[in-house]
Amino acid sequence: MEKDLSSYRKSYEKGELLLQDAPENPMELFQKWFYEVDSFFVEDETNAMTVSTIGLDGFPKSRVVLLKRYTYEGFIFYTNYNSEKGKAIANNPNVCLSFFWHGAERQVIIKGKAEKIAENLSDGYFESRPRGSQLGAMASDQSEVIESREVLEQKLYNLEQEYEGKEITRPRYWGGYIVKPVEMEFWQGRANRLHDRIRYRLQTDYNWQIDRLSP
Repeated sequence: MEKDLSSYRKSYEKGELLLQDAPENPMELFQKWFYEVDSFFVEDETNAMTVSTIGLDGFPKSRVVLLKRYTYEGFIFYTNYNSEKGKAIANNPNVCLSFFWHGAERQVIIKGKAEKIAENLSDGYFESRPRGSQLGAMASDQSEVIESREVLEQKLYNLEQEYEGKEITRPRYWGGYIVKPVEMEFWQGRANRLHDRIRYRLQTDYNWQIDRLSP
């Protein structure tokens, strides 16, 4: 099988990112970009982001998850702590997050350290989820091999019967991570492949060094 993609071309011309317009804190720029993309561009899920970890086998692995909250401290998402990504984070908390908003011709790439959030915060989010999502989190031994989809659906059915009319509490193996950034790069597509790239790097005094990178 072979397909030549060398003729694929697109000219990026929807915006610019100038150094003089970069705020001192990258989270302020992230908030501005997120709001603009969410408000003015057609995206399936603006909060979809790629999480890359270093697995126990030594290989990097990337997968798309949903950002559920961001603050000045970092980026929060939820998963099964016993999953492949959970085990990878336990072994090596250095991760990379990336957002690609094709409508706005923008990318954000974040290097940071992941850590579990407080249990009460995970409890609060779990309680806010639809009941089906709560039971789904319990039914799935995430990343483990299963015999068939029917096995998974039967397990969900059994849980529905078991918890009918009962409150569902968060399983201890499921919860949130916060990724605290140490570096954030903002990429704005420009014409002739001369893209704008602004990088923030956290310094020992907790201020951010801001640099323009060559495309």
